[in-house]
Amino acid sequence: MSKITPFLWFDSEAEEAANHYVSIFKNAKINKIARYPEGGPYPAGAVMTVEFELDGWRFTALNGGPHFKFDEAVSFVIDCEDQAEVDYYWERLLAGGGRESQCGWLKDKFGLSWQVTPRRLIELTTGPDQARNARVFAAMMKMVKIDIAELERAARGD
Repeated sequence: MSKITPFLWFDSEAEEAANHYVSIFKNAKINKIARYPEGGPYPAGAVMTVEFELDGWRFTALNGGPHFKFDEAVSFVIDCEDQAEVDYYWERLLAGGGRESQCGWLKDKFGLSWQVTPRRLIELTTGPDQARNARVFAAMMKMVKIDIAELERAARGD
């Protein structure tokens, strides 16, 4: 068990968000739902926190009210094996009202930022060939969703 757990503040969508994320990731589950007691800021019995796991990482979602919003200063990176995996996560995280950004970044319908990143991007931008790295980086900067075939063309100089 990790000593660090991301704690995500939602207005009132903690359970909906946790269920959404659990439906997307293959090794995922809801672990526990805690409810507000009498005298809390929400009606007794309303969902307070949802503890869930995504691929072995624990998260807690809180229904804390409209005081705070997510922004791009914090994002979650999804390490994707291939284009099919990029497409899978991209489509599902955008479903229901998410917004595309650039360079593989998106915000889901709850406003949480994700980077859907193929391993090949990292390989093609961190190798010893600085000219290749620069071409691939320039190609990535023009993308919204990452296209591995286009990155490969840039790597070759096509």
